[in-house]
Amino acid sequence: MRTVEEIAREMRARKLLLVTAESCTAGLIAAMLADVEGAGALLDCAFVVYSPDAKRHALGVPERILRVYNLTSEHVARAMGRGALARSRANVAIANTGVADGGGDSVPAGTQCYAWVFRGQGGKITVYSETRRFSGGRNAIRERAARHALERLPHYADLAARA
Repeated sequence: MRTVEEIAREMRARKLLLVTAESCTAGLIAAMLADVEGAGALLDCAFVVYSPDAKRHALGVPERILRVYNLTSEHVARAMGRGALARSRANVAIANTGVADGGGDSVPAGTQCYAWVFRGQGGKITVYSETRRFSGGRNAIRERAARHALERLPHYADLAARA
């Protein structure tokens, strides 16, 4: 498991500037990175979009995606990531949507959907997504979800660099 400081060093080396689009983590991904000295060179901005209306209005997530797919879905995470990247000068977006407790809509508690969206040479967009499930209480799940989002960033950055 990498520390946030190690991830920050890798981001600097790769010249990554991050924007986050966070629902369930409610800003924790950005906050974890902001704890690192020099985070201003790594973090452009963060969108906390808890409600479906916020996802639609702040990030431009299409109504159709919200209607057809569950809010806790990789489809929604990918749309959130694309929307955040389009509204930022960043070259990578991390998006998270999920449930920490009382999943409803047959989504088990702890389910988290992610997207990592990269803007490469010539504006080429590369998108990766995954779903994970974490156990524990509400805040433990949210913290694990935020940490996972940052820990996976170097892996997807490697894939995007080869795409």
